[in-house]
Amino acid sequence: MVALDLRHVASPAVRDLLHLVNHPDFDRAQQQIEHLGGCTEPVRLTGHTTTVDTATGEVLRSYTSYDEPTGSLLTACGNRRSSRCPACSRLYAADTYHLIRAGLSGGKNVPDTVRTHPRVFATLTAPSFGPVHNRPTTPGGDIRPCRCRKLHDPTDTLLGTPLNPATYDYAGAVLFNAHAGTLWARFTTYLRRELAAGLGMTQKAAHAVLRISFAKVAEYQQRGLIHFHAVIRIDGPDGTSQSPPPYATVAKLTDAARAAAERVRITVTSDAIGERELTWGEQLDVSEIAAFGTDAEFTDQTVAAYVAKYATKSADASGTLDRALFCRPCQGRGATLLPHGTPLPCTACDGTGQARPLPRLAVARHVRQMIRTCWELSRLPEFADLKLWKWAHMLGFRGHFSTKSRRYSVTLGALRAARRTWRTEQARTHTGLPEPDPTTTLVIGHWDYLGSGYSPGAALLAANVWHRKELERQFAAEGGCS
Repeated sequence: MVALDLRHVASPAVRDLLHLVNHPDFDRAQQQIEHLGGCTEPVRLTGHTTTVDTATGEVLRSYTSYDEPTGSLLTACGNRRSSRCPACSRLYAADTYHLIRAGLSGGKNVPDTVRTHPRVFATLTAPSFGPVHNRPTTPGGDIRPCRCRKLHDPTDTLLGTPLNPATYDYAGAVLFNAHAGTLWARFTTYLRRELAAGLGMTQKAAHAVLRISFAKVAEYQQRGLIHFHAVIRIDGPDGTSQSPPPYATVAKLTDAARAAAERVRITVTSDAIGERELTWGEQLDVSEIAAFGTDAEFTDQTVAAYVAKYATKSADASGTLDRALFCRPCQGRGATLLPHGTPLPCTACDGTGQARPLPRLAVARHVRQMIRTCWELSRLPEFADLKLWKWAHMLGFRGHFSTKSRRYSVTLGALRAARRTWRTEQARTHTGLPEPDPTTTLVIGHWDYLGSGYSPGAALLAANVWHRKELERQFAAEGGCS
């Protein structure tokens, strides 16, 4: 291969790419990037594995990352946030779709009879902490002027921001986000109680004949507050394999969900900000999920697709950040403790505890104020356990974006395990290796974390992979060539 003179190449990324292309093992380097499917921030590992036949001591297979062109093994980051990694978030959305769909229509070891169980799609929103700019509608669906007397465009950045920031309850908004997970937990507790009461049974008697299963995702509203979308289903006592009693109907489940949402109350008391009573908002929607193929608004497929969509959206959808703001060296404390207990100001953040100064954040004024409120409340001892400094980039929300009850359907771990097994079988078939006997083989390995991300040249190759796969998906979605 003819060596290229790269001294006059101005771009570091192009220079690095040309070095990579001229590498003797470029095909292997490109193969690793192809297998990641366009992951933007892969994890680099160094180490080795050895597969040994325990009966004979024969080494059946050995692998070391030092044989790779870059000296490391690349694995996908697996980040669910579309703003961080579009490729991995798409895979996460697909897994979430199958998880939700299996709990509605069956499949993935869930019996098809689950589609006959009563199920509803519920949306629980946040209450008002002050009037905000919005786009109200008339009963006929026409857009009315906002309270500011303007007709806002759908993309107007003022939407969701307070009409009067000076009187907006930022402390209440942050505390609602911080307690959203607890509000949901109490809702599920009251839901079981209300359903039992609606059926004229004790909770113990109801538990013996039915079970409530659910799967939910969190979404940020434009005003930066969390609300939940949830699939709620009634099963028999053993879960998806049993049908609930005939008197446990969709109407009973709907009434129980509405009554439970109204009962949830959390009181937060502070000498600095007074007392706050946290509840769900007045906008509560509970709709029956119909079978696929009907004309209903919510069907198995539409609900699964809707939930999967929001499972990959993060706080950046409301204009904030998807990376933590606290200083890693001092863990947000602003100082480190010397062995004898004397605090030493952190030089990485100049004692602020913030990785980036809040005034310099490229976010809207409303979002910056919510982030600043998180930091201010985190200094109060009564809110120390909330660790709001750690979750300031999420506007105080500390929960998981996607959760489910134990018996709802298949798990994400099971879906990923099945995918790993399939890929292993594909690789074994491609290389012609025999299938190892798990009773007589032993895999010994050791791996260390080296870092994340590509070199500048490899990043260009990964971007090309992602672009090509996106074009292939669009082409397939359009039905191919005519």
